[in-house]
Amino acid sequence: MLYQLLYPFHTELSVLNVTRYITFRTAAASLSALAISLALGPWMIRKLHEFQIGQVIRQEGPMTHRPKAGTPTMGGLLILTAALVPTLLWADLTNVFVWIAMGTTTAFGGVGFADDYMKVVHQSHHGLRPRYKMGYQILIATTVGVVLLVLGQHGLYNTRLIFPFFKRLIPELGWWYLPFTVFVLVAASNSVNLTDGLDGLAISTFAIAAAAYTALAYVTGHRVLAEYLLLVRFPQSAELTVFCGALVGASLGFLWYNSYPAEIFMGDVGSLALGAALGTVAILIKQELLLGIVGGVFVLEALSVIIQVASFKLTGQRVFKMAPVHHHFELIGWSEPKVISRFVIVAIIFALLSLTTLKLR
Repeated sequence: MLYQLLYPFHTELSVLNVTRYITFRTAAASLSALAISLALGPWMIRKLHEFQIGQVIRQEGPMTHRPKAGTPTMGGLLILTAALVPTLLWADLTNVFVWIAMGTTTAFGGVGFADDYMKVVHQSHHGLRPRYKMGYQILIATTVGVVLLVLGQHGLYNTRLIFPFFKRLIPELGWWYLPFTVFVLVAASNSVNLTDGLDGLAISTFAIAAAAYTALAYVTGHRVLAEYLLLVRFPQSAELTVFCGALVGASLGFLWYNSYPAEIFMGDVGSLALGAALGTVAILIKQELLLGIVGGVFVLEALSVIIQVASFKLTGQRVFKMAPVHHHFELIGWSEPKVISRFVIVAIIFALLSLTTLKLR
């Protein structure tokens, strides 16, 4: 919005010429998102307290989490506001990729909001029925997949798949790209949701992954860099750099209040939306498979749950003391801050590894 308003006047006021640069608008979006998060955080925490919207703790969870009951939840609304408003202000709103990213993020956030709302109303950790929760996610992801196929038919997108470390392995998926899109979005959304179990864990690891995708989006949309690194270049995807920058700023602002001991939790409205945002950006810039490395912590968390459930059903034995795996480390004696700090270190390693794959091909 500001981009469309300010840039036309760059001929009269030369300083406004900087608004055409994605790097400037990304920095502006990130700082705006950070400012919105920090400014609105205390107000939202106070309002959530007033409306008695507090976290309901699972009875089967670690005993150390019992004192967290009643901590304001649904803080994901703060993250979404802080991320989407700067994107509207600083991104080129004529870019369809920006609208796809914002729409998908908001839609998944809506599913999370409904889930959180039912938990609060019924004072139970059970929200939407699993089949409805998953069904809505699949419906949204299918819609995104269909939109991408339509864009592909008009030459605005392609359904090829890029494999990390391989230059020439770029298979064309065609209509198979639809179920692939559904899998990526649903898996990414729920993986971040599973990671949201300790104060600041999900938001800090997400911020690192979003920062990595900020760089990836910029490279994908840059003609010289994309050609040098043999990437599938989409000029439209460059605007997603602004969206990713806003996500990073919003995450850092939320972390200010969500760090241990947390004053507010993001809830499913935050975790489902953020996971979908990450998955959507990965799809739009054609770095879908790299998401498994960028979000390595989320993958490990999801795998720990799958392994735990499969092992218990098949053998009656548990592999971990508790899943997701961050609870396992709590139960073997690690303090919550130690678990969070070490997971953040691992997330940084995964993010750096993902960036190296651009050259090691």
